[in-house]
Amino acid sequence: MNATTVAVRAGVSRGRIELRQSATSGQDLWGAAFFPAVALVVMYLLRGNTVPGTDFSLGSQAIPGILAMNIVLNGVTALAMMLTLDREDGTLLRAKATPNGMVGYLVGKVISRSGMVVLSVLIPLIPAALLFDGLQIGAVSSWLTLAWVLALGLVAVLPIGAICGAVFGSVQSLGLVTVPIMGLVAISGVFYPVSGFPEWLQGIAQAFPLYWIGLGLRSALLPDALAVAEIGESWRHLETAGVLGAWAVAGLLVAPVVLRRMARRESGSSVAERREKAMQRPM
Repeated sequence: MNATTVAVRAGVSRGRIELRQSATSGQDLWGAAFFPAVALVVMYLLRGNTVPGTDFSLGSQAIPGILAMNIVLNGVTALAMMLTLDREDGTLLRAKATPNGMVGYLVGKVISRSGMVVLSVLIPLIPAALLFDGLQIGAVSSWLTLAWVLALGLVAVLPIGAICGAVFGSVQSLGLVTVPIMGLVAISGVFYPVSGFPEWLQGIAQAFPLYWIGLGLRSALLPDALAVAEIGESWRHLETAGVLGAWAVAGLLVAPVVLRRMARRESGSSVAERREKAMQRPM
């Protein structure tokens, strides 16, 4: 068994341990469910409103978009934050010092974060199914569509999180990532059909994974008749797979390069400097 295989197996084991710890931590589970919980409450209050041109509840129509928002937030910002914190406390430096340690480290992080993203989708989906009418969660085809959109969406957004974690040097600087994500949430059809926005906003939304993950989840969880509220009055599965696949390929090509450069810059002095800065932060 070669060294890389050993590192991958160690990473899988590490990922399982981290996922088990996160899945049994009330704080981690609350962090994964907080934003969708708030959004569910807001949309429940708006459940009497309807999607333009239909009699379908706007609150129910927004559920897949809320889940898509959670996928992106947990896949990008949470992974970036984990990488940044591990750089500060020296975990990344220790991984670098171990033969093929970075391979095992990244495999573990991808597994643990992917598991938490799946939980962040399933946990809000259970109360949503009870509170909102019209969600199609009983059909096998719905779960199959949900599975491939979630899998492809993860491959599309996790490399972005890894790149952000490698580029930004502190947790505070990650605010520069959160702000544009929330801007995309506003224009990507999370809370209101994107077809109601100006065409130039529709074009910006369609350039990023959030819109396509939301569209794919809507196709899985909403009646086919709701496709009338989408761009082109279609669920556009081929386009969804194509755009998310393009982001995945680009991310998988760029992320390893950025991570290798970041790892080369790691040293004992850089870790000590970050710790000093962290100790000086206001509590």
